[in-house]
Order: sequence, then structure tokens, then C-alpha cells
Amino acid sequence: MINNTKILDCTLRDGGYYTNWDFDRELVAEYCKLMEELPVDYVEVGYRSIPLGGYLGEYFYCPEYVLKELKSLMPTKKLVIILNEKDIRVEHLDNLLTPCKPYIAMVRIAIDPKNFDRAIGLAKGIKAMGFEVGFNVMYMSNWRDDQAFLDLLEGMEDTIDYFYMVDSFGGVTLNDVKEITALVKTKTTVPLGFHGHNNLEMALINTLTAVEEGCQIVDGTITGMGRGAGNLRTELLLTYLDSINTNLNLNFTQLSNVVSSFEKLKSEYNWGTNLPYMFSGAHSLPQKQVMEWVGMNRFPISSILNALNNQKADIKDNVKLPVLEKGKGFKKAIILGGGKSAKKHVQAIKKLLETDGDTFLIHAGVRNVSDYIDINCIQYYTLVGFESEKLLSQIKTFSTQQQTCIFPPFPRKMGTIIPAEIQNLSKEIEAIDFTTLDTDSPLSLAIQAALDNGVETILFAGFDGYDTTIDQVQFVLAQENQKIFDDLSEVKELKALSITPTKYKNLNTTSIYSFLE
Repeated sequence: MINNTKILDCTLRDGGYYTNWDFDRELVAEYCKLMEELPVDYVEVGYRSIPLGGYLGEYFYCPEYVLKELKSLMPTKKLVIILNEKDIRVEHLDNLLTPCKPYIAMVRIAIDPKNFDRAIGLAKGIKAMGFEVGFNVMYMSNWRDDQAFLDLLEGMEDTIDYFYMVDSFGGVTLNDVKEITALVKTKTTVPLGFHGHNNLEMALINTLTAVEEGCQIVDGTITGMGRGAGNLRTELLLTYLDSINTNLNLNFTQLSNVVSSFEKLKSEYNWGTNLPYMFSGAHSLPQKQVMEWVGMNRFPISSILNALNNQKADIKDNVKLPVLEKGKGFKKAIILGGGKSAKKHVQAIKKLLETDGDTFLIHAGVRNVSDYIDINCIQYYTLVGFESEKLLSQIKTFSTQQQTCIFPPFPRKMGTIIPAEIQNLSKEIEAIDFTTLDTDSPLSLAIQAALDNGVETILFAGFDGYDTTIDQVQFVLAQENQKIFDDLSEVKELKALSITPTKYKNLNTTSIYSFLE
């Protein structure tokens, strides 16, 4: 490595943000075999943690048998685990780290600068147990404006082995790297490290700049697999180093095989930069929320950028709409979902709407809007994410008397983009209060619109449910819908029925045809 700078690969730890820290065993074995052969000094294999809520996988907890197996696969490498400082206290260290002693060389700590003094206590406890200690300090791009924590580094040279500058937002430039490295050097002689993110596709050049400025250890991951826009690609760094150092002797065949295996994962999880990640990086905005928005595939790029722009400007939302009036308008509402049954039974559903003057139609999403354009009845369109654009593609003429576009309550976390064609037809729900689910769901929005109209009965059509062979996004949506139906079942004096076949629980089923003469 340049100037004897060391390389740490953290694919299993950082990549776990996409796989929930579960990896195929054959892939892990292939990865470990490669790491054992590469000129990589440290391999960070995951977290160690106290029990936390929700499911977090094998490489988040790294039980002892996992560490033992990993060490057997990479006997010459220094293995690393990381602790999340916000969850770990000194009293946890004995249980968490004693089992690690035969296998782990270094323990890193992920640190928010505001908790730096607390992290020092952890570091001293870890060092006393015989481990190397690495400080991964986040939000590097903010340090020049908030550098007081760096004064706490005084006298820590015997406790901290590496002080990492983490480009959490992926937005630092070459000059930033130079200036912040120089700043940290005025505070400590602890060896410095750099962990880059690739929002602006600067991870490689920032890493090389960090090395030129004196950093002694840098991070990478295979294919850049990592949170949000991802990290510096280990294979890219090594390829560059091989071009300037003929003694590196990389096995490109083996490297290529492992990269190909991770590329298959990449096609499933789609890590890497895109326009929202570029924007968040350029303006030092958190990646976690962007990762959730992009992963759900519910929001268009324009909506995500609008939300990020609102965050940058520190405003809650950019549009306030008239609130949907509450009252006793109808006795029944049909809420139409996107399932195949809504199309299969369209004739019967339309017949019910045409013959029952006490029933109106609410579209939870706009997948089947075009099938119902010609009905003479009041129609609501609940619009979240892509839905405004999709609605315009299906309806060319809007009637202000029979059509209303319904948006989530103010402020909307994505901000608001309303096409001019529907501006005068748009209203917002005052509040969604029948469910505790914190999400912009077309279903919850449709149900709240029905409740605000004072209906006695809600009839659901097109909520077929999902088969067992579904992808991760569909699985999350199925869970979301089920939670909404569960909460709806607790609403008193309301009759909720599915009039087409459904796999959802807590939703009684009848037949659309039983309503027709």
C-alpha cells in the first residue's frame, strides 16, 4: 500500500445494511477465501451487540461460533468487529468481547461526535481487554463547524490505535479531506483513517487524498456494498494500487469471481449512487431515510428530491392544501385496491356504484382508475409518491364536481408536488388517526377519507393479498396493509368487508354479487 497504509475491508458489516446482516454461507466462504489471499490487512466481519428490537441477522450479533469459523477461513488476517456506541455501555463489554478474544484483533466503535466523551470510556475498557481500538467518528463534513469534541483526543494516544474520519453523508471533496485531516492532526498524533461513501463518486479520489495527507488505514467493500450509496470498492482500490506497484501480485481471476458473486446481490438490492443520494451527499443530509425511500420504490425521484430540498431549506412542507371536510356524506364507501380481482369483477363493482346512491368510490392508488372513469359517481383518488403522475396518464379530463384528489396530512414528509391539472381538485386529510402506522400508505389514506365522510360501511375490492413467493418490497407492503386492517378492526360502529377474495386477516369477506339484484 502507498506509504504502508493499511486496508480494511468491511463488506459483511457495511453490506449488512442491505441484507439485514444475513449472507449466504457459500458466498461468505468464497469472500473469506479471497480476503485471505488479498493484500488486505483487516477484515471487519460485523457488529457485536446487546439484544435490540426487530430482526437483525447473523453478522449483526456475530456469535462466537461465527467468529471461530471466520477466523479458520482467514487465519492470517486481523479480524475486526464494531460496536455501535449509542447502544453499548461499559458494563456490556465483558459479555460482548470476552468471547471475541481468540478471534478478534481490533474493536471499532461507531461514534456520533456529541457522544465522544462517553465513547472514551468504552475505548478504555476495550483497550484494557487487550484489543486494538478504532474510533469511527461520523459526520466528518460537519467537524469544522463543531470541532470541540476533538479537544478530548488529548492524551488518548495509548488508548486509540486508529482515529477514523467517516464521510457519513458522502459529500466531502478533496479540499475537505485535506483541511479536516490537517485540523485533526493539530489535536492528536493518533494514526488516522478514512471511511468514504460514494454519493458523489468521490470515494476513490478522497481515499487516495487521505493517504497522501497521512492517513494510515482506509476502508473499502467488495463492489462498494454498503449503506446508501455505498463505499469505496475494494477491487477498484486494489486495481489502482496494482497499476502503480508491480509487487502486489493480485489474483484477478479470483477477485473477478467474488466480485461477480456480489454483483448478483447488487442486482437484487441496487446499492450505489443515484440522484437522491447525490443530492443528500452534496448537502450533508442523512442517508438512512433516502435509503428507505429508494428501497420502497413508492416515491418518484422528483418526490425524493423535493423532500431533500425541503430538509435542506429546513421547512416542513412546501404546500398547504384545503382540508377535506368531515361530515355525513355517504353511508358506504368502496375502496379499490390494485389487485387483479378489482379488474376481474369490474362490471359488478360498477353496477353497485351506479345503482346505490349512498355509495362512493375511493381509489387506494391509481392502478385501476381507467376502468372506472365512465361511472357517474363521486370518486376520490388517494395520491402518494408516483400516483399524481400516474393519474394524469390515465385521466385526460377532470370534473371538479365528482373528482377529488386526496393527499396525506400536512406536513408531508416527501413535500408536495401537485400537477397544475389537479391543483384545484386537491385536498389533504386533516389527520390519520385510526392507525398507528407511520407511513404514507394509499390504503390508510383511503380509509381515513371514508371515515371522515362518516360512512357506516367500507367495502374493499382488489385487496387480494400476496402469495408466499414475493420480493422484499411486496413483503413489506403486505405487512403494512395487514397492520392497517388490524387497526381498522378496532374502530367501533364500522362495518368493514372485502367484497372480492382476499388473503388478509381481520377482514371479513362477502361477495360483491350478494349486493346486486
